[in-house]
Amino acid sequence: MNVYLKLIWAYLKIGLFGFGGGYAMLSLIQSEVVGRGWITGTMFTDIVAISQMTPGPIGINSATYIGYVIAGGVWGSVVATLAVVLPPFVLVLLASRYIGHHQDSAFIRGAFTGLRPVVVGLIASAALLLINSENFGYEPGERCITVAIAVVSFVAVYFIKVHPIAVIVLAGFAGWLLF
Repeated sequence: MNVYLKLIWAYLKIGLFGFGGGYAMLSLIQSEVVGRGWITGTMFTDIVAISQMTPGPIGINSATYIGYVIAGGVWGSVVATLAVVLPPFVLVLLASRYIGHHQDSAFIRGAFTGLRPVVVGLIASAALLLINSENFGYEPGERCITVAIAVVSFVAVYFIKVHPIAVIVLAGFAGWLLF
C-alpha cells in the first residue's frame, strides 16, 4: 500500500477516535505509529517532548512530524496533518448544530457527564504511557536524575509559579549538562 494511503488511514483513525485532546490520544498515536514500526519508542517520546515545546496541539504536531519522516518530505506532513484534522472538523460542524439546539437536553448533559471521566482516564493513561525507560533512563542513576528533574520542574511550575518556558529551558540545560 502507498505510504500516503497508510498515513491517511492511520491519522483518520487518530482524528476520529482521539477524544479529549492531545494527551488523551497519545496511546492511540503510539499504537498507530510505533506499533507499525514507523518510529521507535524513543523517537515517539522525543516527538511528545518537542510537541509540548512548540505551539499547537500534540496530535497535529506529531502528525506533521511523523508525516514528514515517514513519507520523506513536506507532502507527508500535509497529508498526515489534514487526515488528523478532518474527522474532528466534520464532527464538530455536525455536532455543534445539534448540541446548540439541544443544550438543555438531559441526553446531552448525561453524555458530557459520562465523557468527562473517560477523558480524565485517557489523560492518566497517557501519563503512565510516558513513564518508561525512554523518558526516565535505563540505568538507576539516570532514573534518579530524571525523576529529580521532573519533580523539581513540577514543583517550580505548580507551586512556585515559575514560567513554563523558563522551566523548559532550565530542564533542557540540566539534561545537557548532566547527560
